[in-house]
Amino acid sequence: MTALAHQPAPPSDRTRIRRIAENADYHRSTLHAVLDAAYVCHVAFVDDKGTHCIPTACWREGEYLYIHGSNGGRLIKLLAKGTQACVTVTHIDGLVLARSAFNHSMNYRSAIVYGQFEKVEDKAAALDTFMRHLAPGREQQARPGNAKELAATTVMRISLEEAACKVRSGGPNDDAEDMNLPVWAGVLPMRSQRMAPVSDALSSAPAPDYVQHWAN
Repeated sequence: MTALAHQPAPPSDRTRIRRIAENADYHRSTLHAVLDAAYVCHVAFVDDKGTHCIPTACWREGEYLYIHGSNGGRLIKLLAKGTQACVTVTHIDGLVLARSAFNHSMNYRSAIVYGQFEKVEDKAAALDTFMRHLAPGREQQARPGNAKELAATTVMRISLEEAACKVRSGGPNDDAEDMNLPVWAGVLPMRSQRMAPVSDALSSAPAPDYVQHWAN
């Protein structure tokens, strides 16, 4: 990991965290970790019909976050015109139960990215990276997209230049006057869990290593 990843990037006016600023994190390493743990992001944009927020599959490579979609999809068509977008990713790690209702919180890792998407010319290579993000080694085994499939698909990416993270961990922060209340306080941890693979009933191929070790 480069030294740059350990240095906080100066926030822009849009990415500067003002509400609970102590939870702000502008390090590239944090941003990369939050994005790499995600399979879905939410892309918000505005068009002549209003404001929209679309969930879509995502993956990171270098200093870009990638998405893909059908050439005819509204999201892809709008982004291809250079529409300003706001992309978010959030992971919930726990529910924080305080003694006071108004001091309840959540432990989380979140990222926000602002900017414009651009089309990716080498779609095949980018989609190989997507397969590798889903399951390392899958890109070497699954049939790659053919000419027709690739022609009907647009891959886009947004720079991580204007981005920030917000992270919370730990227990509740109660007011001093509430500390003696006879109310349980603490954290209800949460996490995404990998489950045992389920083979397709019509598949006779042996499970590769990344499938066998998926739930380990």
